[in-house]
Amino acid sequence: MSQPVNVLLAVAVVALLLVRQFRARRLGTDRRWWLLPAVLGGAALTGSGLLDGRHRATSAVLLGAELLVAVALGLGWAATTRVWAEADGSVWSRGTGASAAVWGVGIALRVGLYGLGSALGVRQDSSAVLLALAVTLLVRAGVLTWRSSTLAPARGAARTYGGPVVPPRWKERV
Repeated sequence: MSQPVNVLLAVAVVALLLVRQFRARRLGTDRRWWLLPAVLGGAALTGSGLLDGRHRATSAVLLGAELLVAVALGLGWAATTRVWAEADGSVWSRGTGASAAVWGVGIALRVGLYGLGSALGVRQDSSAVLLALAVTLLVRAGVLTWRSSTLAPARGAARTYGGPVVPPRWKERV
């Protein structure tokens, strides 16, 4: 894909994720939690701009740092997401204020890496952003799927993993 399309895709996915993470949302029980990360990763890997041809080693180090930040962001985002089981067995999740802080730190680190790469003269492609976003989503979805599998339905009240639950005023249909 072209660079503008990659940037537009990344911005759209991040905007959707940020809006949806603060709403109570039922976690799906299907096994397709890896599908969106796979599509984003495939789009990133089809491009040829992951590494700068003139600065291969430096761009590889920057890409590795970007992927480490992506893994840390995915772990932090999953750890700060509240997960609970309702009496009917459905599992729900919602981001917290700490989730927003994790996103802020992750974005600041990525901007810093981009600035470092620019200062070193490394050409950076949007494919690296898509790949990092795919890794973040894959890690978060995997951890939330694992966390949700450890919950059993509560009797009477919701059982929580990661803090007290404020029941949603309404339940969104998904």
